[in-house]
Amino acid sequence: MVFMTAQDLSAELRKALISLARTPRLLVACDYDGTLAPIVLRPEDARPLPEGARALRSLAELPATTGALISGRALRDLATLSRMPAEVYLVGSHGSEFDIGFVNAVDDQARALLAQVNAEMERIIREKHPEARIERKPASAAFHVRGMADDDAADALDLVRQGPATWEGVTVTEGKAVIELSVVHTDKGEALDILRHQVGATAAAFFGDDVTDERAFVRLHGPDVGVKVGDADTAAKFRVRDPEGVATALAFLCEERKLWLRGDHASPIERLSMLANPRTVGLVTPDATVTWLCHPEPDSGAVFAHLLGGPGAGYFSVAPTRPALPLSQRYVDGTMTVRTRWASLQVTDYLEHGSPPGRTDLTRVIEGSAKAVVRFAPRPDFSAARIWLEIEQDGIRVHGTNDPFVLRSPGVAWALDESGPQATAYAEVDPSNGPVVLELRCGSEDLGPHPVPEPERRRAAESYWRDWAEGLALPPVKRDLMKRSALTLRGLVHADSGAILAAATTSLPEEVGGVRNWDYRYCWLRDAAMTASALVSLGSLGEAEGYLDWLHKVLESVAHPERLHPLYTIHGGPIPAEAVIDVLPGYAGSRPVRVGNAADHQVQLDVFGPVVELVAALAAARARARPGGQALTDTDWDLVVAMVTAVEKRWKEPDQGIWEIRGNPRHHVYSKVMCWVTVDRAITLAEQHGRAAAEQWLHLREQIREEVLREGWNEAVQSYTAAYDGSDLDAATLHIGLSGLLDPHDERFKATVVATETELRSGATVYRYHHDDGLPGGEGGFHLCAAWLVEAYLLVGRRESAEALFDQLVRSAGPTGLLSEEYDPLAERALGNHPQAYSHIGLLRCAQLLSRAG
Repeated sequence: MVFMTAQDLSAELRKALISLARTPRLLVACDYDGTLAPIVLRPEDARPLPEGARALRSLAELPATTGALISGRALRDLATLSRMPAEVYLVGSHGSEFDIGFVNAVDDQARALLAQVNAEMERIIREKHPEARIERKPASAAFHVRGMADDDAADALDLVRQGPATWEGVTVTEGKAVIELSVVHTDKGEALDILRHQVGATAAAFFGDDVTDERAFVRLHGPDVGVKVGDADTAAKFRVRDPEGVATALAFLCEERKLWLRGDHASPIERLSMLANPRTVGLVTPDATVTWLCHPEPDSGAVFAHLLGGPGAGYFSVAPTRPALPLSQRYVDGTMTVRTRWASLQVTDYLEHGSPPGRTDLTRVIEGSAKAVVRFAPRPDFSAARIWLEIEQDGIRVHGTNDPFVLRSPGVAWALDESGPQATAYAEVDPSNGPVVLELRCGSEDLGPHPVPEPERRRAAESYWRDWAEGLALPPVKRDLMKRSALTLRGLVHADSGAILAAATTSLPEEVGGVRNWDYRYCWLRDAAMTASALVSLGSLGEAEGYLDWLHKVLESVAHPERLHPLYTIHGGPIPAEAVIDVLPGYAGSRPVRVGNAADHQVQLDVFGPVVELVAALAAARARARPGGQALTDTDWDLVVAMVTAVEKRWKEPDQGIWEIRGNPRHHVYSKVMCWVTVDRAITLAEQHGRAAAEQWLHLREQIREEVLREGWNEAVQSYTAAYDGSDLDAATLHIGLSGLLDPHDERFKATVVATETELRSGATVYRYHHDDGLPGGEGGFHLCAAWLVEAYLLVGRRESAEALFDQLVRSAGPTGLLSEEYDPLAERALGNHPQAYSHIGLLRCAQLLSRAG
């Protein structure tokens, strides 16, 4: 037998199966005889095609996917012949027998009627048609005439139709060369709906060949797919010729489902490189695929969400026509321009500067002597927008979106691949006669030439970053890596508003395949203040000033400072309600994909401390840069007073803490320490800059300190713990010494360092905590926590330990110098959103401290 390939299926069927594979919960059901198994003369010899059986088993083993056989055969025979594993649901007797429990009970009256039916069928065979055969089932009897002469078969069936089929209480189902009489209600369509309900399927596929299967086909709706085997009349939308076609379709569906669920080709997170301009960010894979880009803001819907949904979610790729792995991917030094190089091909990517508000302009320059294939598949709003592409002389227009999109590409001969749910443009280009320039303009209808030549635009974009980086006071330890960390932090700054992103992405998993997937494309008061402080420490003040201006505006929108939310949108508005994008399978199958963040409504009392620390750092930097000038402005002092006021009113409350625990609030030690930091730094600012501090601040500072030292210590554990009255540890508790609340030479702090190292450190990383936080699954270690332990080692005089852990932290950075949020020490791979501000803040802090100590 020559087995079929996917190309033997119709283009329409392939397209429908691709779309079906992307449903959140899939049910795939098949008839048995004539569908999964070829029709044979002796029904007891019917065996499924190995390829079809293997594909159905594989589908049933996938997450959020159910496989089933719905057959006219008795359940026991179906199980014996099909040899399907327990993962495949079996439904026999046209829907009256379920291996997950009888749907219809057979009472004494029904059993008596069934006995009469069997007796009458036996009489017909004995007296008229000895070649016919009875198949006895728990709730029915099937009268088979396959193999008989046509006239004899017709006469035998008529005798049954005119006899027991007319009796009260008998349900009749006719198929190919068989009539089945049941004493309970039977219906394959009803059985399909029962299964759909039980497994919560959002879409279903049904494959069948017989008249009885039509009852299932007519129940299909919406995204469901019905496939008829053979050329008989049918309500199904698609056909295949025979069981070989069924096997091919099942195998194709299985591969598409695997790709969608698992993201088998997902690039390692640490190998993704970030593009940035002052307004937005994007990510490029190591093989020059734009895998992530949002528009019009970095917290808007994604134009390319390949990172979270594979090719169907949108991408923009360039690759040599002869498949080959890239030789390297690097940043142009001191910039956010990324170059990916093959032996005879180079792709240069950058986000343009100077575009008007509402625009996102991505430029890709292809150079070299080798031909390249370009594929352009925009899928705006996380692929929710149904778009179509129009090819014009100078490029492509994208239709079907609220914002206009165009791709300028003069000289490129595009074609459309319409085999998937939405079209993809592709072209072969030859850069040997000069660079091929592709300009994606999101928010523009203009396909005309740019008024500024591409080389000049690139120089302007690169000068923006390079000039800034050259003015930094970078630590000498790992200087190049520290420059990249600084540029990464600057790339997370939204210059138009002053807000600072916590990370560039949403829903990159804390556990591959798990549910701990969060949206970090917003401005956390704490994270942003820490980022701005890190940049101030390098000599760059503008980001801090922009952020504080943003925060002043946010404060104007709340009645009282203690009611500040932990995070806001880039423009200072409330975070949208946390929602799930069901159509995206997530990075490497890590679902759900979330937008919005429920932490917006949490109480996080630690946020005030980093804000006041930022004001203090900025004031000190201004004093050094402008001796005799006003280092602490009135508006910044007002902000400090507002933060202290917030602490005065709320510091005694429990909260969700820095890690945003989605459980009951606790009295977190770190939150109390940050409340102390708020007041302590405010008092110091008042003393240094001649401001009037309220007398009660001194008392408040001491009151908080005494409570933390008393309630936070656990004698049995010999450590300060995550929260009062608890024995669990938390790396953030190290701040009891890092902040200065407790003298680092105090034996209790030294003991806390040892306990944290023992309990939470694992090789190259440090976990936040190990207690049950109310969420399923696990997570990796946090780069920021590792950086805190490096600092703690230095404070207690363990420089060698600090250097060793710092070296491990450095080695976990990706090839272009970026760090995600977390690290899996067993799999040795990055986890969490990427790149993460926290991680680069910690890396810079460690390098600065090690440089000073050296």
